Amino acid sequence: MPCKAHACGPPLISNVERHGRAYAGRLATVGPDGWPYIVPLLYVWMNGEIWVHSTSERGHFRNNVDHAPRVCEVFPYGRFECDSSVAYRSVVAFGHIRIVEDQEQKKAFFDGLMAKYSDPRLDRPKSFYPRLEQVTVYSIVVERMTGKEQQLPAVENRWPAVDNTKTPNASP
Repeated sequence: MPCKAHACGPPLISNVERHGRAYAGRLATVGPDGWPYIVPLLYVWMNGEIWVHSTSERGHFRNNVDHAPRVCEVFPYGRFECDSSVAYRSVVAFGHIRIVEDQEQKKAFFDGLMAKYSDPRLDRPKSFYPRLEQVTVYSIVVERMTGKEQQLPAVENRWPAVDNTKTPNASP
């Protein structure tokens, strides 16, 4: 069941906003030809916005961002199971994307990215990004979020112990 940010903020949407707990998001754009384009991207929740990056080389993603700044990002997270249903959690963020030009902001993004994804045992120099010019950093101002969550019943309440399907007593 979809819910608005104010209705299901804790814990679903707050997991993305406050903790950035999803591993990655899937960012959707629309190109000049009207076709949607979705790319999986690592992200950081920073300064109340979603921050992502890609190569500075122009391609579908950058062309689409230049064409239309409205984007949608999905953050699936949680444990997935299957019986005759699926357990899931996801948050969808809608907003406008912009290119971050400021070098200090780009460094701050990569500091956050390294803190979230890098192995702390690596002896990596802090805030050292020699290829910063080869990367485009984007910031998404979120205008609204929705979320969905479905949990499976306890094992003793699932099929075949309890037949809640629309075809009770069916046999193979």
